[in-house]
Amino acid sequence: MAKVLAFDIGGTKIAYALINEQCDFVSEIIKVATPKTAQGIYDTLKETIAKYEGEILGTAIATAGAIDKEGKKITSHVGNLPSGYNALDFMSLSNKPVLLENDANSAGWAEFVLGSAKGCQNAITLTIGTGVGSGIIVEGKLLKGKSGAAGEMHFPIDSCKKRKCTCGIDDCFEIYASGTALNLYAKEYLGENATSYDIIEQKSTNSKAKQAFDIWQSKLLQGLIMLGNIFDPEMIVLSGSLSKFIEYEKLNKCANEQILTQPFVLREAKFENNAGMLGVAMLFFAKVSLKA
Repeated sequence: MAKVLAFDIGGTKIAYALINEQCDFVSEIIKVATPKTAQGIYDTLKETIAKYEGEILGTAIATAGAIDKEGKKITSHVGNLPSGYNALDFMSLSNKPVLLENDANSAGWAEFVLGSAKGCQNAITLTIGTGVGSGIIVEGKLLKGKSGAAGEMHFPIDSCKKRKCTCGIDDCFEIYASGTALNLYAKEYLGENATSYDIIEQKSTNSKAKQAFDIWQSKLLQGLIMLGNIFDPEMIVLSGSLSKFIEYEKLNKCANEQILTQPFVLREAKFENNAGMLGVAMLFFAKVSLKA
């Protein structure tokens, strides 16, 4: 059975595994520290692919950053990876096909095909981590936009000019609804040395931690309402490290009371850290079958 070598490249680690056409992981998932230079990342990928090249159909890479519609190159700055990373020639990594896709798009595709959004034709997966990413499915297709950059969660949700996002926009959704945002609330409400972990651990016993969490969650709600109104989805799925702490029933009720479209279902993602690899592998096999 055909296999693809799938990677998920993040700012701190690179994970990879072999995945077959039945969407099964057929090897252990290996994680290595992300090299500190773009060339180091390239060398790590090339050396790893060389070990498996004789047994794979090709390579599928989920990565941060906007990806062109052909799945060949990164077309945006990637803030959490080394300078020059976005200029790497990923197609030269192997003599066999290589596919690139945005990591949030990849996770969204996995949730749509096999996960919490299975059976929906219109769904959104929000990945809440250091930043906020999204994979948007419209009428059963991954929304890419004219250049491949659709789904960026960078839009202002306030006008107080209190926080500047990494994208350069003041009071952007990401800087109020991400893990980075929760860290900022922790320092504001619990002290300079506090982190998001302190808010999560103390929100049931500490009124200030509960207040900080509620404000953070209310900012997430603003984004859900906006997405619900714009895309009219059947479901919005939340993934990432903070997704397990969301008050789903409360947010679902509040969002559906305020949107102008028909109600949607808010649900936690089925897949966690492996969703990017799984999704990009499925996209690879779909692309290869279309060419066959």
